[in-house]
Amino acid sequence: MCRVVRFADLGRDDVGRVGGKNASLGELVGHLAPAGVRVPDGFAVTADAYREFLATGGLRETVAEQIRRLHDGAPLAQVGSAVRAAFLATALPYPLVAEMGDAYARLAEQTGRPDPDVAVRSSATAEDLPEASFAGQQETFLNVRGAAALSEACRRCFASLFTDRAIDYRERLGFDHLSVALSVGVQLMVRSDLGGAGVMFTLDPESGFPQAVVVSAAWGLGETVVSGQVDPDEYLVFKPLLKDENLDPVLASTVGAKRRKAVYADEGLTRTVDTTAQERASLVLTDSEVRSLARWAVAVEEHYGCPMDLEWAKDGTTGGLYIVQARPETVQSRRRGAVLRRYRLTGTGERLATGIAVGEAIGTGPVCGLTSPVELERFPAGAVLVTPITDPDWEPLMKLASAIVTDHGGRTSHAAIVSRELGVPAVVGTGRATAVLTDRQEVTVSCAEGSEGHVYAGHVDFEESETDASALPATRTKVMLNLADPSAAFRWWRLPADGVGLLRTEFMVAHQIRVHPMALVHPERLPAADRRLLDELTEGYPDGTEYFVERLAQGIARIAASRWPDPVVVRMSDFKTNEYARLVGGAPFEPVEANPMIGWRGASRYDDERYREGFALECRALRRVRVDTGLTNVVVMIPFCRTPQEADRVLAAMAGNGLARGDHGLRVYVMAEIPSNILLAEQFAERFDGFSIGSNDLTQLTLGVDRDSELLAHLFDERDPAVTRSIEHLITAAHTAGRTVGLCGQRPSNDPEFTRFLVGAGIDSVSVTPDSFAAVKQHVAAAEQALAG
Repeated sequence: MCRVVRFADLGRDDVGRVGGKNASLGELVGHLAPAGVRVPDGFAVTADAYREFLATGGLRETVAEQIRRLHDGAPLAQVGSAVRAAFLATALPYPLVAEMGDAYARLAEQTGRPDPDVAVRSSATAEDLPEASFAGQQETFLNVRGAAALSEACRRCFASLFTDRAIDYRERLGFDHLSVALSVGVQLMVRSDLGGAGVMFTLDPESGFPQAVVVSAAWGLGETVVSGQVDPDEYLVFKPLLKDENLDPVLASTVGAKRRKAVYADEGLTRTVDTTAQERASLVLTDSEVRSLARWAVAVEEHYGCPMDLEWAKDGTTGGLYIVQARPETVQSRRRGAVLRRYRLTGTGERLATGIAVGEAIGTGPVCGLTSPVELERFPAGAVLVTPITDPDWEPLMKLASAIVTDHGGRTSHAAIVSRELGVPAVVGTGRATAVLTDRQEVTVSCAEGSEGHVYAGHVDFEESETDASALPATRTKVMLNLADPSAAFRWWRLPADGVGLLRTEFMVAHQIRVHPMALVHPERLPAADRRLLDELTEGYPDGTEYFVERLAQGIARIAASRWPDPVVVRMSDFKTNEYARLVGGAPFEPVEANPMIGWRGASRYDDERYREGFALECRALRRVRVDTGLTNVVVMIPFCRTPQEADRVLAAMAGNGLARGDHGLRVYVMAEIPSNILLAEQFAERFDGFSIGSNDLTQLTLGVDRDSELLAHLFDERDPAVTRSIEHLITAAHTAGRTVGLCGQRPSNDPEFTRFLVGAGIDSVSVTPDSFAAVKQHVAAAEQALAG
């Protein structure tokens, strides 16, 4: 009988012998370590050794008897306790103890330490199969030292095959308890207690977007990230650009709270302590380390041929990075790629709490607030589970919940991973849900509004629909998306759109940056209250301008990556003066205008000494996205450009800030929203690579109708002949000059007749909101078919 096997002698075909975790570790050591992926060495106790133990002292009969009792109605907790007690009262067979001792001695010799610290992890033989993930079902013991402690940890791993949560999980999925065996992995510890650790996914775990690596990181041992005890740092890496050493494809780095960390205890195993203020404010990983981990993750994914869920660790003594776990991702990779299920709130309610949205669904029900798991019969099915954090003991309750809300945890925490598998909406990391939500209070939990999830009071109406994206017709006319919120970009990657026709930077400035650009350049001009708020917002940045550039660049990059390599048209800022003035520190830099709608906006600001330095920050952000990150699919668009001479000044200002038209393939478009853009289309076409019709402003300025006036609403019509003839003239003039024309207004979403007019006029593209994409695509196809017929 083979009881103990070195990782180096294992591979992915050995799941039946040593379980998914250990088979993967063997595969990594044997096939990926030579390619530079570092994996700590170790060995596996085989499933045969577990079965030998199970045959000792009548344990098999005990298990069978207790499962019969469970099926006859005995409480789960009572059954699980009886099985575990029997395991812990039975000694390991001597041959197994001897072989483990020999293997441990070889690790000691390898490290030069008499009692090397090891991690002892359970690995079920049915674990990590495509149809089920047993992640977190069994126990792990860290910082185990000495042969005696190793034997005891092994026995406790065997017993953990019958925790209440593991029994319930197998019952739910129909696994025979006696057919599932357990292997134990013994792996040299990485001193991440002095460094950091975390998890990685080779796709976005929320949306399934396959071109991202998502890395979570916290100080200390990785158990705090996996269990959701901390809000970790998070890094987003764009895979297609990883191979170019001259680019930095880290799209975003977000500092998490990281208030606790797991470290070695004085007498073995581990303990949890508070982090320092400096640790909480600092990122665990550098961009260079993130890129290294992401490259390893991609190498593992390519080797396995499927998306992967990995754990990593950084040794605090050597600075070395290691992969310590690898398993196939089992949730997003099983999703039907072509079917888009959409939830949409149709009602409103008081917002009670906000956190990270997990999934895209909406759930309602009465609150059930708990600080520890209870017996199943005490949790009302369909309730909203509200708790500080979850761990695997909560899973029997989680499957009964209509939604889950936690105070702590990130997108890769236990609550997030399990809720995705169960299909239960979850809002994690709210910080205060347990304090503001009361038992039996009816709430609606919405994960359908971007990356932020919200908890609303009462039952808020919502609707659910499905779209089969693969069945949408192909069209000559491109159908693109209007996007503004970077957090929601990956949500729409499955839509077969032709790119992004309008990315509004104003949303990012107003909601994520919140500060007037000129206030960051000249903070000395601000009143004291605004200066204090600015200092709070920019804490941790070398200066305020870097705060603006980094945040804007990260938002644009996320959206550009979501549609790579299709074009993403980024409109430079188009705030009106009254809107700019409402930003933090905005008032000192903005004049009061009688009619801001046709005042100092768009292109007129960019080379004006009163805003020139602010425009330079916008250019820096775009250059960072295109040149440093490498997202050359970004197209720049200039709004509200009144004259060709103004266009020349703007293009010169852009070139002076490192954004010369044509450099690195840069295309520059202009909004066509002023009658002068139509009448002088030929001259604008000499200066720009394309036009995008802003139908709202074009209608307003052509008809002389205030688009916001209720009194004149009956006169505001994009289908007025004056407007439609302007559009037809622009398309003809632009095409004659070899330029493209799109339209990014909302009218095609609501008016099939207007869509037919645009297609008949020869428009190159229309750009619409994601929720109307399917309908517009069908309208465009129908219009093209009618023209062809």
